[in-house]
Amino acid sequence: MIAEDLIAFENIPQTIPHFCMESFRRFNKPNALSHKVKDAWEHFSGDAVIEKIKRIALGLSDLGIKAGDKVAIISENRPEWSLTDLAILSLNAVNVPIYTTQAVEQIRYILEDSGSKMLFISGKKLLKHAENAIQSVERLEKLVFFDDDAVPENDNRAISLSAIEKRGEELEKIDENSFDRYLAQIKPDDLATIIYTSGTTGEPKGVMLTHEAFTEDIKSVSKGLPISPTDSSLSVLPLSHIFERTVFYVLCTNGVSIHYCPSFDKLASHLSEVKPTIMTAVPRLFEQVYHKIVKKGRRAGGIKTKLFNWSLGVGQDYWDKKENRKMVSPALAAKHKLASKLVFSKWREGVGGHLRFFVSGGAPLSKKLSYAFWAAGIPILQGYGMTEACVVSANRPDNVKVNSIGIPFEGVEMKIAESDGEILIRGKTVMTSYYNKPEETEKALDKDGWYHTGDVGHVDDDGHFYITDRKKDLFKLSNGKYVAPQQIESLLKQSSLIAQCVVVGNARKQVGALIVPDWESVKQVIKDEGIDADGTREELCENRYVIKRLQNDAIKYTREANDYERVKRVYLLPREFSIDKGEMTPTLKIKRGVIDEKYSEAIDEICGS
Repeated sequence: MIAEDLIAFENIPQTIPHFCMESFRRFNKPNALSHKVKDAWEHFSGDAVIEKIKRIALGLSDLGIKAGDKVAIISENRPEWSLTDLAILSLNAVNVPIYTTQAVEQIRYILEDSGSKMLFISGKKLLKHAENAIQSVERLEKLVFFDDDAVPENDNRAISLSAIEKRGEELEKIDENSFDRYLAQIKPDDLATIIYTSGTTGEPKGVMLTHEAFTEDIKSVSKGLPISPTDSSLSVLPLSHIFERTVFYVLCTNGVSIHYCPSFDKLASHLSEVKPTIMTAVPRLFEQVYHKIVKKGRRAGGIKTKLFNWSLGVGQDYWDKKENRKMVSPALAAKHKLASKLVFSKWREGVGGHLRFFVSGGAPLSKKLSYAFWAAGIPILQGYGMTEACVVSANRPDNVKVNSIGIPFEGVEMKIAESDGEILIRGKTVMTSYYNKPEETEKALDKDGWYHTGDVGHVDDDGHFYITDRKKDLFKLSNGKYVAPQQIESLLKQSSLIAQCVVVGNARKQVGALIVPDWESVKQVIKDEGIDADGTREELCENRYVIKRLQNDAIKYTREANDYERVKRVYLLPREFSIDKGEMTPTLKIKRGVIDEKYSEAIDEICGS
């Protein structure tokens, strides 16, 4: 954001609706928000978005929503999510987002714990998923559906969003200043949202964030990253998550055109059509894209495969020297230019051909994969944030250390605790407290205002922070050595044969890994090597050759770790870890305690009891 724009936003009320409404008015782009309906893109101009927000807000007010009321949303990414969010906040009510992947019991818990009066649901599919939870929550006064055809006929609580908007339009004609009066009542320190943590241990905690927490983050991220109204973005990460939600506000305030992608299976087609310049993602996405590219390149055969492998090698060498500020020889520069033209250009086309940078968060991305994308001309800026503190830090396009989470944004203090290496954060973006949980709040926020993140790490001389692992995930081998599993897992994920993995070994003799193979890749590889690939997944998990093949990859990719951290043996699982089985959180984080208990015999087998 340029200096005069920042000054303009300093001079308006420091609330989320004021920032977003001012941006929609100021830029009034014809495609401020866009989504695909059947086979065509539908665009909403800045003015149209403002009108929709006003009408939804007035319609909600007519239904009794007032300042301080809690309103929940469960929906995939679509314009209605953001329009409803801004309408709720415009009434000084509180948005309570729910993941579409949340288990029924957790949906019930969030609705009851937050005391939500109203729930927005996208359509029939999510209603079917959440119905049992909804029926048991008596406090819910209204169910609002984004899809008109999803409204149940036999539920007098149900209403469509379009009906609310229509009622709001009528009310606006009666009193055209009523919306502005609602907007004027919001103060920066008012509660904007309660976001429930994904809960790797115990029940979810409701994180309370004010309008000021977001507006301060908007301004600091806008100063730190080169974002402009000429940019366009594709939103695919869940808006129920703090990362994508904060990024939406940042992009919105900067006049970026935002396109919605409702699911990962539509991502490839949306990328080619939208051709975004800025996008957020998570390491799992890059791992999948990388393995898909590698698989295709190595299956081409003959000279094409040789060229592909040569290009990967050149790219690794080139970016290793660039990042470590070593001299790139004219010969290497020429090789990289050729590799870029013949091979990497296709990578860039795969993400739309116009991408300036990705911002990645949520988990570490291995150095090898990072180098591959940077060498291909697809910059990935790893960053850091959490529900309790919004977006905290990131690498910058001109100041990158690929294994780091970058440097803090302006206004955010970060430091490493001397006692145990924990990362501490302080600033206006930090939560006020956990909802109805004073004891949990006291544990997380100390008397000096420092939030204790639970992440262990270090900071280098240039101010770049690095995460070793989650404090609670570190485990100790029987020889007393501590192991950080996330770092080892990021190394294992470099293998195209591994779909999921969990590094284990707590209180055992050595480190092992529970691995869910990428079955398509495994079957093809062993077939290419002349081994019978027939059999069920369960049978292949017992196949001595398959086990050895995956074990060799594990040994190969963890070679750079300390000797005691290297994976010596693996145990294969036929099915992916899932939310439904209680093994993962709605944000796809592994519940290590559940895994350790469920697979204790297998862990004993590969790690020694």
